[in-house]
Amino acid sequence: MDLLKDPDLLTELGPLLSAEAAAEAPGTGVDAADLEQAVWVRLLESGLGTPDPTGRARWLRRAVRAEARVARRRARREVPYDAAPAEAGGEPEGALLHGEDERALRSAVARLPGRCPELMKAFLSPRDLTYREIAGELGISQGSLGPVRSRCLGCLRRMLAAEVAAPGLRG
Repeated sequence: MDLLKDPDLLTELGPLLSAEAAAEAPGTGVDAADLEQAVWVRLLESGLGTPDPTGRARWLRRAVRAEARVARRRARREVPYDAAPAEAGGEPEGALLHGEDERALRSAVARLPGRCPELMKAFLSPRDLTYREIAGELGISQGSLGPVRSRCLGCLRRMLAAEVAAPGLRG
């Protein structure tokens, strides 16, 4: 069943989706409207081929809970850009520890194999370069930046595992 061909489906599922998203949103760290939008996208992608109305409602509830789980995981893992300076708090000890972490990172980046050091330096640059600018500077295709970056980050992650303690999950 195509969602766009059945406008009654939107009016039928809209109130249920709003209620379910409003109920799940407080524990996820996202707005109910964002959660609702993610479920609508999931609904469009799936096509929801169930003609049974109770099957649709059950699918919708499961989809809302699944999107809520994804949002909770994302909220635990994502750290805002300004988190490191805020942790230092202006205290000399915090600034020293942050500086040591940064030096360890820069040192590990310099030890990476192949083109990884120059690629990672470009990504870590304070100039905040775009993919197009980085590809132009390094003379590689823009489409290969993502896979190369992924391999370089994997190497860097393995190198830093022993040097820098991983932060605990936030709760």
